[in-house]
Amino acid sequence: MKKLRRNSYLFVAALMAGFPVTAYAQSAGPAPSLAGSAYTFADLASLSDAADLVIRAQIRKQITVEPERAPGLAAGFARLYIEARTQALVSGNVPIGESLRYLVDVPLNAKGKAPKLKKQEVLLFARSANDSRGGSASQIQLVGPNAQLPYSLSLEERLRPILAELAKPDSPAKVTGVRDALSVTGNLAGESETQIFLKTADSSPVSIAILRRPQQAPIWGVSWGEIIDQSARAPRPQTIGWYRLACNLPPSLPSGANLSRDRAQRMQAERDYRFVVTALGPCDRTLPAV
Repeated sequence: MKKLRRNSYLFVAALMAGFPVTAYAQSAGPAPSLAGSAYTFADLASLSDAADLVIRAQIRKQITVEPERAPGLAAGFARLYIEARTQALVSGNVPIGESLRYLVDVPLNAKGKAPKLKKQEVLLFARSANDSRGGSASQIQLVGPNAQLPYSLSLEERLRPILAELAKPDSPAKVTGVRDALSVTGNLAGESETQIFLKTADSSPVSIAILRRPQQAPIWGVSWGEIIDQSARAPRPQTIGWYRLACNLPPSLPSGANLSRDRAQRMQAERDYRFVVTALGPCDRTLPAV
């Protein structure tokens, strides 16, 4: 396998300077390549959410980076310098060149060697690594250790609705936790309403309401905005709204967020929060979150 040539070191150093090396060091390393159908909705949403560019490309050349020049490289992996040919810009508003260069970590094969990737088609989740002079992006930086996936038409078809939903102006905000929760008992036995206000990355308001009425199943919904919509409903599974909640809410209501003072109301807020988490279901992943 070719080693990195001396005149390529400057480019590698530039890429590594901008790449968060701790993304490699804090994980067990990139996951092995999987069939397109094995990636979950959360896998694809996480990668898409982090990327400014999603590119279909064909690998034209690979050079192995020497381990001493690959900080954070996980055991059993090789870091490759890749030159690829752009086949399509699947998502992104940054112009890209016909040729691309980037670094990627890949698992070693049974012989302890880096696999031969030349001519393979891949999907890249990336950001531009070009300098401020602009122009077409030729140097890209993958958003994480698992941001190069083997390309397949079925994978691209699954990915496009996710990218389209993320690109909408009213796409659900990134949820980062729970801010406050308050449960109020109604006038009738078994009647209550719980409001849960969430933290978001851009400080935009998001709230969850759980309504209980006598002799009726509880209903809940999420409002993505200033107005608490009484007609709001739970997000459909396998949507960005579902992903924002299922993959980012803590498993139980933080005690400090529960503003109810009455013991019964505090317990009701906790029950309603568990009800929502259970209704959302697990955030299944085959890849570590980006």
